[in-house]
Amino acid sequence: MHVICWRLRLLLSSALVFAYGCAETSQPIPSHERTYVECEAPRPELCTQHYDPVCAQRDTGIRCITTPCDSSEWRRYSNACVACADEAVYGYRAGDCADSESN
Repeated sequence: MHVICWRLRLLLSSALVFAYGCAETSQPIPSHERTYVECEAPRPELCTQHYDPVCAQRDTGIRCITTPCDSSEWRRYSNACVACADEAVYGYRAGDCADSESN
């Protein structure tokens, strides 16, 4: 009888853990929780062609004297290496710009 109770407890515990694991869903990381990574020197010259999108902050080259204007923009790059290879990029956040509130 004791062995049957032990096996029943083990079975119920396993079922509970399994059910909890199935209920867990993958949620995208909110943009305010994504870490901003600054590009460092030296800039990469060669990058792999894997797709792991980042949203990079890039200098537009626009400078306004009389009125405020955006001197930077957010642009999607295929991965962090490709983003930092662009000399105009200051830094990036993981994920697509469409998921970002920074856009």
